[in-house]
Amino acid sequence: MTTILTNARLATMAPDRPGLGVIDNGRVMIEGGRIVAVGEASEIAVSAGAEVIDCEGRWVTPGLVDCHTHLVHAGNRAREFEMRLAGASYEEIARAGGGIVSSVRQVREVSEADLVAQTLPRLDALIAEGVTTVEVKSGYGLTVEDELKMLRAARQLAEKRPVAITTTYLGAHATPADYKGRNRDFIEDIVLPGLKAAQAQGLVDAVDGFCEGIAFSPDEMRLVFDAAKSLRLPVKLHADQLSNLQGAALAAGYQALSADHLEYTDEEGAAAMTRAGTVAVLLPGAYYFIRETKKPPIDLFRKQETAMALATDCNPGTSPLTSLLLTMNMAATLFHMTVEECLLGVTRSAARALGRLDTVGTIEVGKQADLAIWSVESPAELVYRIGFNPLYLRIWNGHITKGILS
Repeated sequence: MTTILTNARLATMAPDRPGLGVIDNGRVMIEGGRIVAVGEASEIAVSAGAEVIDCEGRWVTPGLVDCHTHLVHAGNRAREFEMRLAGASYEEIARAGGGIVSSVRQVREVSEADLVAQTLPRLDALIAEGVTTVEVKSGYGLTVEDELKMLRAARQLAEKRPVAITTTYLGAHATPADYKGRNRDFIEDIVLPGLKAAQAQGLVDAVDGFCEGIAFSPDEMRLVFDAAKSLRLPVKLHADQLSNLQGAALAAGYQALSADHLEYTDEEGAAAMTRAGTVAVLLPGAYYFIRETKKPPIDLFRKQETAMALATDCNPGTSPLTSLLLTMNMAATLFHMTVEECLLGVTRSAARALGRLDTVGTIEVGKQADLAIWSVESPAELVYRIGFNPLYLRIWNGHITKGILS
């Protein structure tokens, strides 16, 4: 079956076109789940027997890409949020059983099926806003089997919903209580064996870690990254969120797909990322939720021409956010990013941050037919509005969906 979108205003995000790659009176032809033609309406004939979707002047973008999430988790941490509002400190919350320890305990206590069931509503919220590709990390198991359980749950999501899921092994997320003060032992005993098992079972697409004073040092992260490279797995890094441990430069040294958070990244780190092709993934939801005051160095990234992506960072503790539309608004209002930067940040740059730019992230011939059709008068509305979802149709792998499952 051939499907043709006509009477469409296309924001292709194609790099060979300026800005958002706009085609005002465009058509897109889809065959076999792939885009086979893109251009002005006058350039693409409507073939006999084709399914024609009249967009009636609506805007069409690539399907959105959420390139950094901890979507698979159990329970929530609303109680500690309430405690923080009442003035409790991080230490007080931790003593009360909160923090990441709480999420680890809850993941260990539930079954794989329960993890999937609890995650699906969060995934559905993203899908309903035109998201077609989602990255999902492990990191709340912190045993070999519980990390694998999280990754298996993530793989199942793609079987239950019309969405592409990429999985990231985040064994080096935190050190559990039984390894307190013994980070290297934890890496040797749990993180590296878990990584090898995940790779052997086909559960992992990339490897991540948390490089910070409260987590793992640069030298400890090198152990993980060296193991990932030996398994031919790409890496990414939670870097420079709370301090500047030169995490951005460390990631760039391993040609990482991305370095994420980056509030404390310096110019040397930004330049290193640009040279390596490492994408800066910015997470305004976490910045907002934990009331951070140090903004990521947007002007440095612009100066160094570092690609910038945006993501929800959906997680139970510091960013319980399941809206890429709101993420863009936060990036614009809190980080002073432009409409163009925001929209590229959830399409082309986000796909690049996952190593998937060859298949998704732009509307170009040969790409997977992942598209979002919006009832808006201009692309700026997608960044401007708050609490409003103007999605008209979503197309994933050439299949048209209205809502979650239809």
